[in-house]
Amino acid sequence: MTAGPLIVQSDKTALLEVDHPQAADARHDLAIFAELERAPEHIHTYRITKLGLWNARAAGHGSDFVLGVLDKYAKFAIPSSVRVDISETMDRYGKLVIRRDQAGLLLLTSASPAILLEASRSPRIAALLGPRLSDDSFEVLVFARGSLKQELLKLGWPAEDLAGYTPGTPHEIDLNQSGWSIRDYQTKAVEKFWEGGSGVVVLPCGAGKTIVGAAAMSKANTNTLILVTNTVAARQWRAELLKRTSLTEDEIGEYSGSVKEVRPVTIASYQILTAKRKGEYAHLELLNAKDWGLIIYDEVHLLPAPIFKMTADLQARRRLGLTATLVREDGKEGDVFSLIGPKRFDAPWKEIEAEGYIAPAECFEIRVDLPAQERLDYAIAEQDERYRMAATSATKIPVIQKLIAKHNGEPTLIIGQYLDQIDEVATLLKIPKITGETPVNERERLFQAFRDGTEPTLVVSKVANFSVDLPEASVAIQISGSYGSRQEEAQRLGRLLRPKTDGRTASFYTLIARDTVDQDFAQNRQRFLAEQGYSYQILDVSGL
Repeated sequence: MTAGPLIVQSDKTALLEVDHPQAADARHDLAIFAELERAPEHIHTYRITKLGLWNARAAGHGSDFVLGVLDKYAKFAIPSSVRVDISETMDRYGKLVIRRDQAGLLLLTSASPAILLEASRSPRIAALLGPRLSDDSFEVLVFARGSLKQELLKLGWPAEDLAGYTPGTPHEIDLNQSGWSIRDYQTKAVEKFWEGGSGVVVLPCGAGKTIVGAAAMSKANTNTLILVTNTVAARQWRAELLKRTSLTEDEIGEYSGSVKEVRPVTIASYQILTAKRKGEYAHLELLNAKDWGLIIYDEVHLLPAPIFKMTADLQARRRLGLTATLVREDGKEGDVFSLIGPKRFDAPWKEIEAEGYIAPAECFEIRVDLPAQERLDYAIAEQDERYRMAATSATKIPVIQKLIAKHNGEPTLIIGQYLDQIDEVATLLKIPKITGETPVNERERLFQAFRDGTEPTLVVSKVANFSVDLPEASVAIQISGSYGSRQEEAQRLGRLLRPKTDGRTASFYTLIARDTVDQDFAQNRQRFLAEQGYSYQILDVSGL
């Protein structure tokens, strides 16, 4: 019997031997409850966190499952302290329950009076509770359902919310499966979400998160508010709903900077909800403009902080978060867990690729050397200037030209972070550009020209990271990014993952300035893709 690929340590890290024949299976199972921390060539380091364990527990996996995975792949015996800690941590989930009594009163209950008393003695939690009604229940103040879950999570007692949801104003929505059919994993995702009441579905870019949203709407049959990243995403949601459901144009409203329509199904951007006028949120009335029975948060990992506060007041409404990654660079994964809901369904990227639903992809890193003068300027620059200097080096432009020539005729996206760099590349190479300053109608025109092949290459800023449907894109050249953002790396690769009509493999290139913070940040960004089973091959410029 071959020893497994995993070494579990007493600090709850797990070291995965990448070249082991069981590594891919181990990575698949670890992703359910552990987070990848470091991903060098041969040994990947995972960390088993409380939130990861609670997400697994909420998705229906007990400690027996987690320990079974570790035992299955472990090279050595699991430390007894880790076994105990995993069991006790997962056992904490649901010890406290939020529910309603027959009169509709909101209660915090527990089968353990001691745990309930411990929680109630926290000043921040006590401020959210009314009187103690019995040994096993406290009244919860009517406004406090969301805030209470946040505070209980911080205390280490994540509550299970069984208080139910308002059905909202009924509105019939049917899936229109003419010429297509919902996939098994999409159906399962909706079932798991519905069983849990609220929560997050994690699917790769291109795997049909919009269809999961539409299927959830058809199950709820109620007024629905859909929150998205920008106006382009809003219009893509609208087009998909018109195509995939029984909804008509008159039933779907757009609530954005230019249009203020409130319909049975209303699509609004995060920007409009967080817009302020005279120091106040100017569009909060949208949250109560209709009796919403379902609220969908697209790209939930990007939820702005003010939306969390607003969501705390929406706990009586079903909430569905959709994302390709639960990773947040601001560390607010706990707020997603508390206020949107725990992870209900997660499908690994490589698993869906194997089923043919997303395109296979190869990832490459190309390192360029800074010219002597640029290297000197970099050496004496302030720390906060160095990344921009390295990432925007003009030495990347000849490499871009080589890659475009190598993939001549293939739909190609050149993706950057800095507007002056995007302007320079677009001007020198005579390629159209799309940034946040590009009017929405012009963006849509250029995206459509890219889709139909009249514009084979675009230079884009981060506005193209999210919710932009470019199914034939097969090459991405990343020239600069948001420092070490793992979520951005996932989204940028996601632009390439919709299956191609000819079945070709996508190519994802990242251009890096060697021996600079550009290289350091790139290693951090690549962690998420390593967790999903993608590896980066380092290419030499001379070999292109």
